[in-house]
Amino acid sequence: MSAPNAKWKFYFWLLAGVAAIALAWQFDGKVDGALDVTASPGWHRVAWWCSKIGEGWVVALWGIFSAVIFFLMKCPDVAAKIFFTALTSEIAGLVSIIIRAFTGRTRPSAHTPQGIYGMWHDGHWIVGKYEFSSFPSGHSAVAVGLAAAAWLFNPRWGAVASVYAVAVMWSRIAQESHHLSDVVASTVLAIPIAVLMKKYFAPSNEILFQKLADKKAAGKSLARKF
Repeated sequence: MSAPNAKWKFYFWLLAGVAAIALAWQFDGKVDGALDVTASPGWHRVAWWCSKIGEGWVVALWGIFSAVIFFLMKCPDVAAKIFFTALTSEIAGLVSIIIRAFTGRTRPSAHTPQGIYGMWHDGHWIVGKYEFSSFPSGHSAVAVGLAAAAWLFNPRWGAVASVYAVAVMWSRIAQESHHLSDVVASTVLAIPIAVLMKKYFAPSNEILFQKLADKKAAGKSLARKF
């Protein structure tokens, strides 16, 4: 892909993303209310579990454990892809957390009037305060980052991961933790992060895993001689 083409694709994605977020913003109230399950114990429990599997530490543990298992099974290429997918997911989540520290948007369940307050409100810093950490959704960024990264390697993996991502995004709205536009913003953010990671990190990551596998095999061969 030439640099000019990549540049125009980036601008197009940015414009389309801003338009999608703006459109979703108009429907926040209706969609948030329609998906709210806080009054339904059964569905609220389902939403809680869906949110839980979208937490960064869960994805990190899955990525490390699965990568180690496949590496020990002498499948370094698969291990590298799993590690890449998990790492991309974590980075997407981290970027979303950094951004929302500056936006200061209220969550649907906030007692403060809905709005974007930045980093300072009512004479106090609000950076990191739960009530003002809605935009964008960190859980959704983690889930979409994982799905996008998986899709870039294998559409079948991506399709399965997309179901997971949709479940996480639904749960964040259903629990009144985020607005519709928050999860849309996470999608707009996470996909290009996955594309950039695939281009600039994936090749060296696969080489690293292959070198580790070769070193491990050489060590076993040397051990047999003695």
